Amino acid sequence: MIKLSAVIITFNESQNIRRCIAALLPIADEIVVIDAFSTDDTQKICLEKGVRLIQHPFENYGKQKGFASQQAQYPYILSVDADEVVSDTLKKSIVVVKKNWIYDGYTFNRLTFYCGKPIRHGDWYPDRKLRLFDKRMGEWNKAVLHDKVVMKKEATIGHLTGDLLHYSFPSIQMHLQKVMTYTAKESKAAYEEGKDVKPWHFIVNPIWKFFSYYLLKGGFRDGWAGFTIAVISSYSTFIKYAQTYALQKRNEKNPH
Repeated sequence: MIKLSAVIITFNESQNIRRCIAALLPIADEIVVIDAFSTDDTQKICLEKGVRLIQHPFENYGKQKGFASQQAQYPYILSVDADEVVSDTLKKSIVVVKKNWIYDGYTFNRLTFYCGKPIRHGDWYPDRKLRLFDKRMGEWNKAVLHDKVVMKKEATIGHLTGDLLHYSFPSIQMHLQKVMTYTAKESKAAYEEGKDVKPWHFIVNPIWKFFSYYLLKGGFRDGWAGFTIAVISSYSTFIKYAQTYALQKRNEKNPH
């Protein structure tokens, strides 16, 4: 049976980290937490749970998760976020893999909870993630946005039964706060990449986003939560394109 290192990155995750660690204890041979100097009780909880805690300044998600993998004692990595919990079904799948590791990496679905309700339609499910892997065959990218594990070309990938439970949206207010944070980063990245945004982009694209999420991908099946997510996703799309367009116009007026 292989030895498995579970790695988590944290910053002020006292509301989530205890639950996350508890789910990992039965399947991980070590748990490593990389903390970006939390100011709440995150560090205290980690030390109480007996995990290995390392403090490291946060630069971006990809680099922080890459650093976390490097600190792991074993080459086989299970990477989870503090607001994620390994479900019982996924635990059983991971135990089977530990006894007979066949592929270089494994994917599984992530099930997000929105204000306490599991979201099983739209763009949010199945949200397939590659989080269980041999770090000799893959590593985290260093992207500011859309961090992911990039495997070598010759790497083999399997898929596991069971969901990774994601508790990142306990309230609509928190959803909106995250939207503003991410759209600011996305619009800045789009501008720096030279994306040419026209006014019709932030008129047509938000409408299409709502239509695609709510109707084509079945978001309506998630009831009020699906409708709310579709509306906020549409709003997020509008903000992203509008902000990028504003940056373009500002540069045209002040090219230097």
